[in-house]
Amino acid sequence: MISTQDLRNKEVINIYDGKSLGYVYDIEVNLEKGTIEGIIVPAQRSFFNFFGRGDNDQVIKWKDIKRIGDDVILVDVAGIYDSDSIYERRDGEIG
Repeated sequence: MISTQDLRNKEVINIYDGKSLGYVYDIEVNLEKGTIEGIIVPAQRSFFNFFGRGDNDQVIKWKDIKRIGDDVILVDVAGIYDSDSIYERRDGEIG
């Protein structure tokens, strides 16, 4: 079994394009069903919004996680700017 703390120490790699998405920041849990809905990766921050809120953090759906390894989590998601994107911003809008 894996703990939430173990997830937070893992880097997220997108096998769709080979890019690192960062490290898991948090998870989304459905309390009614008792299931994990997705992992949250912080949005890239510029110098001017470095201390800002995390409204644009990316939620990666649990179904898009392909493998959880010792050091990384492999996900398969289309790019943020694709029309078929399955990234979801934390504010609920599709990215």
